[in-house]
Amino acid sequence: MVPVRLTGPRLAIREYHHTPEDVDALHALLGDPEVTRHLTFGPRDRDTCADQLELYLEEAMAEDRSTYQLAVCRREDAEDPAEAVPVAHAGLTVGGFRSAELGCVLRPEVWGRGYATEITELLCGFAFGPLGLHRLAARTDVDNPAAARVLTKLGFRLEGRIRHDVHKGGVWSDSHQYSLLVDEWPGPTE
Repeated sequence: MVPVRLTGPRLAIREYHHTPEDVDALHALLGDPEVTRHLTFGPRDRDTCADQLELYLEEAMAEDRSTYQLAVCRREDAEDPAEAVPVAHAGLTVGGFRSAELGCVLRPEVWGRGYATEITELLCGFAFGPLGLHRLAARTDVDNPAAARVLTKLGFRLEGRIRHDVHKGGVWSDSHQYSLLVDEWPGPTE
């Protein structure tokens, strides 16, 4: 495995560690009803988050890696991002035809600081650079305008509405599908 380490102005994206701190950080995200409100699943308990982290580590060791589930840390929290506690999660899943789907979730205490934009920009640079991908896609809950703003700010285009895309809590909800092609990517904003 070649570990992923991406660094932005304020954030660093790294592999998860098999530590109680990273499990707790993942649970702080995926166990929070406010965070999971716009996701395809509800809040998860700590044991489920520990199992999920194990899966992330297994996926990271795959010879033909296609799934990148990564921890996002603030650079100010530690000199070495490997020692910082994650405040967000970033995901990139590679599919066929040099494409991938990306996404991120953040803890509520860091919402509104532009971190989602920085995370998405770092994922785009990784996907279009070292991974050599051609197309990125992202799905958002139609009731999550903040996610839509992040994507459109970075050049993603709305492709359409996917009706009854998610069934959660006995209710169907729709998603918006966005995409960005490599020749539309202007590169990182510095």
